[in-house]
Amino acid sequence: MHAPGDVRYEQRDDPGILEPTDAVIRVTAACVCGSDLWPYRGFNRVSRPTPMGHEYVGVVEQVGDAVETIKVGDFVVGSFMASDNTCEVCRAGYQSRCVHVEPMGREGAQAELLRVPLADGTLVATPGMPDADLVPSLLAASDVLGTGWFAADAAQAGPGKTVAVVGDGAVGLLGVLAAKQLGAERIIAMSRHDARQKLALDFGATDIVTERGDEGVARIKELTNGLGAHSVIEAVGTQESMMQAIRATRHGGHVGFVGVSHDVEIPGQELFYATVHLMGGPAPVRRFLPDLIDRIWRREIDPGKVFDLTLPLSQVADAYAAMDERRAIKVLLTPKG
Repeated sequence: MHAPGDVRYEQRDDPGILEPTDAVIRVTAACVCGSDLWPYRGFNRVSRPTPMGHEYVGVVEQVGDAVETIKVGDFVVGSFMASDNTCEVCRAGYQSRCVHVEPMGREGAQAELLRVPLADGTLVATPGMPDADLVPSLLAASDVLGTGWFAADAAQAGPGKTVAVVGDGAVGLLGVLAAKQLGAERIIAMSRHDARQKLALDFGATDIVTERGDEGVARIKELTNGLGAHSVIEAVGTQESMMQAIRATRHGGHVGFVGVSHDVEIPGQELFYATVHLMGGPAPVRRFLPDLIDRIWRREIDPGKVFDLTLPLSQVADAYAAMDERRAIKVLLTPKG
């Protein structure tokens, strides 16, 4: 990305092993994330040409001398945050805040080759070479599925619970899937878009709410005997979406927030009297990867349905434009080679 709205397909030097804990993978599939749209739309500063992308699956081509659990030829899924998976924070289940964390966005996963730092702690090998139709779902596990799953987990979605989902992008939609898998009794998807509503219902939503803001909150209260949802997933990251999530949560309920916050300020007094639990941030995808890969491998879930457009990596600029203009929920990119 050279500037807002300016994404180019350009030649870069091939990545190599820089540290003995590194691996280099040949990317089988990558994609554009909703968070990539923040700089594309000018909300985040772009001061120089910047590699893009942090979601990836592929085949290991090289490993450093210290790598023990991953070998050349493995098909791997990795988190959008590289972690050692051994520090105290990682062992507590928050690998995205590892003491040695390295954002994969710095490496640029929208590419043919990708260096993965801390390979043993970041990459998880699949049981074998996946069938082609499983690749989109495994790619989803790298970020949006793991993020939606963390949101549902943080919101304490489960049996007997009513879950409301604020945001109908890929993360919100996979939050619906996660809530369903975790046993939620009722799942309310907040969406105004027909295609996204249909996918939400396919993933397990029981109700659709089209209203937003205070009207959306009122509708959630109406559907829950005036109490609000037990669990609310916030998957946008704006002031409006965060307040909508908090206000739609019943007293004693849980909000799982995973939308990257932009200028969000929560009024202290309102939060005090809301009496809700707040948990969120960058999703520790690595915590969930073994379970998610297993569910995908057994074809128990099909999160790859969030990809409604596939383009070659050479058309990455079109991919950004399609997502920016909401012509696509999420775009899968296929590198050559």
